[in-house]
Amino acid sequence: MNLRKHITNVRALQFFQIVRFGILLLISIVFTKSKLGIGEIGVYETFLLIAGSVSFFWIGAMLQSLLAVFRNSESYGTKEKNPILFNIFLLFTLLSLLSALLVYFSQGFISSLFSISGNQIPYMKILFMYIVVSGPVNLVEYLYLLKNKPLHLIVYGLITFTLQLLCVTLPVVLGYDLGYGLYGLVFINSLRFLWLAVLVLKYSEIKISFTFIREFLRLSFPLILSLLLSGSAQYIDGFLVSYKFDEATLAVFRYGARELPFFVLLLDAFGNAVTPMFANPDNRQNALGELKRGTARLMHWMFPAAIVIVFASKFLFPIVFNSYFEESAIIFNIYVLIMITRFLFTRIILIGMKDTKPIFFSSLIEIIINVALSIILIIAWGIPGVAVATVISYVIEKLYLVIHLRKRHSILPKDYLNIRVFSLYSVALISAFLLSLLF
Repeated sequence: MNLRKHITNVRALQFFQIVRFGILLLISIVFTKSKLGIGEIGVYETFLLIAGSVSFFWIGAMLQSLLAVFRNSESYGTKEKNPILFNIFLLFTLLSLLSALLVYFSQGFISSLFSISGNQIPYMKILFMYIVVSGPVNLVEYLYLLKNKPLHLIVYGLITFTLQLLCVTLPVVLGYDLGYGLYGLVFINSLRFLWLAVLVLKYSEIKISFTFIREFLRLSFPLILSLLLSGSAQYIDGFLVSYKFDEATLAVFRYGARELPFFVLLLDAFGNAVTPMFANPDNRQNALGELKRGTARLMHWMFPAAIVIVFASKFLFPIVFNSYFEESAIIFNIYVLIMITRFLFTRIILIGMKDTKPIFFSSLIEIIINVALSIILIIAWGIPGVAVATVISYVIEKLYLVIHLRKRHSILPKDYLNIRVFSLYSVALISAFLLSLLF
């Protein structure tokens, strides 16, 4: 059996994301079993949260733009070796440095925001180094994807995430301070950064191109704003709940207000792997067909699994957490319904075709509707109302992009989605949700 034949870009990226999620989860579990106190574990989580909050939006947007522009740049066309990767590497490094400086000079504000005493972020020097090196290394997996090297991506993921697990947890398990584990995190990301530099030297022309940088930023800017708006929605929901109710109710909401992370990772990886196929206008029909077939394959197991989880959540939440979090299961089941909208890959089609402005407007509409409905429904239904408002806003955002694709590009939903399979599974999941409320 030839394994290389079965290791596609889609499967490799999905595997990579699963391993990443699994290692992060495993590190958290090891910390809870170690001698670290709950306060120190909270410092670790805050460390990662601060690093992510100043970079998630521009990293995600620029990675999506890279997928669209790499093989169809206005500046370099389809030229095999060009300075695209080198210039994006410079942009990522510069923005990571600026993000680190922003955190350093905003310590007072960030400390008050996260309720950190002393107006100083713990392990600030380590955090500064981590933000600088961890931003650019996100390019590595997408470089392998664009160069059609799925096996390299799998090997890279297995090696680096195994090292990350060892470098972060081993010092803590041996009884050393959390800081040594954080230094381990910086060390492994520094190795990734050096490897990225090697790959850029190998695959890219070393030349600064302001023409390409302008093209790339023009494409990325609407996506940056879009992700910034989308990412802020969860914080606004939490603020509304905390304003209306007490801290205990906020905890109940937060424990339930999350999608199925495993499913989201697989769907995002699939979408990112397919995006470059839309960059070539001559290949768009094939890309639409691949998208339609791929989503149908995912639906055949994801929807049944989600239905089982919806029925089981009411029993699982009190067991995994405690009886106080039983209401979190209702919030969680509402959030599971968001999965229906995730099978409409309208965004990746538009990104692949470099039509990114509608994505910003759809996110703006989404957050306005989310906030307005949350304020109304939280009065009528309590914290489940906030979750319902989130689902409705997601649906409207997707409908906006579906209509735009149809009007602007003459691309119908049936071109990229198996309508019959999608409709049957969507009805089944919604029915399962309603039945879970009754029983």
